[in-house]
Amino acid sequence: MDELQLIAERTGSVPLPESGALGSARARLMAEIAAAEAENVVPLRKRRRWIWTGVGAAGLAAAITAVVAFAPAGLEPPVATADPVAVLRNAAAAALKAPDTPPTPSQFVYTKTKEPDGERESWLSADGTHDGLIKMADGKSFPLPGCRNGRAQAYKGEKPLKGVMEPCTPRPAYRPDLPTDVDAMFAYLNANHSGHDGDVNAMGKDVLALANENYLPPAVRAALFGAAAKVPGLRAVDHVQDAAGRPGVGITWPLGPEADPKVAKPVVIVFAADTFQYLGANSAAVTAFGVVDAVGQRP
Repeated sequence: MDELQLIAERTGSVPLPESGALGSARARLMAEIAAAEAENVVPLRKRRRWIWTGVGAAGLAAAITAVVAFAPAGLEPPVATADPVAVLRNAAAAALKAPDTPPTPSQFVYTKTKEPDGERESWLSADGTHDGLIKMADGKSFPLPGCRNGRAQAYKGEKPLKGVMEPCTPRPAYRPDLPTDVDAMFAYLNANHSGHDGDVNAMGKDVLALANENYLPPAVRAALFGAAAKVPGLRAVDHVQDAAGRPGVGITWPLGPEADPKVAKPVVIVFAADTFQYLGANSAAVTAFGVVDAVGQRP
């Protein structure tokens, strides 16, 4: 049975507790981990592979709060008590439970993000053929021309160049085409990430890009978080916040060998502490998300 399906079945009927109950549940969980450590260890930096016996589904769901961070080695925050693999698998299980109302081809995926210098809004074409828009935190707007029949309107800044078209490939914001299997998603990220071979931070940033402003069906989003759990070098981090000030627990993996830790800054992807809902990042927290019929509309 697929691991994500097993997690969903074990936790589907168990309500998540209030935040105040998490402390004692975590303590009980960590005691169980210590007792079962010998059989739960896997070769990736001695991380534990979760066994669904001995620890009840309610205790597991209650005990782990989640954030994913991509941090350079020179700026590593303190290590948390949560297991990074279990954190991401629980985030995947939460994603499977999310409602699914997919957009139609003519609609737009709307996202509002809170950034350090203000708010950003985006309207991305669900099928990639309609004209979208991004409003930056500084007030500037960037048109996103739709790609129709392999051609798109050319722009110079915010102004269209009259009569000038350019070659294009549609970039849909609705992604039912992505893998729903964890291993297949990991292979997809490996083949398509924006860095060099072995650049796990580039892969992490692509996880962030997919999660932030795309409409992913629940099974795809779950596979994305499950695939993130397979990235080498994961570490748990405590006491982090998204850009809107919402707290969570973090997971880091190192930047590539060419990164300069003196100038690089950690990027943290945040999940709600008590529900595992994706919240965004420390640099851009998602404060509104939905499907709309036209650019300029809000859910």
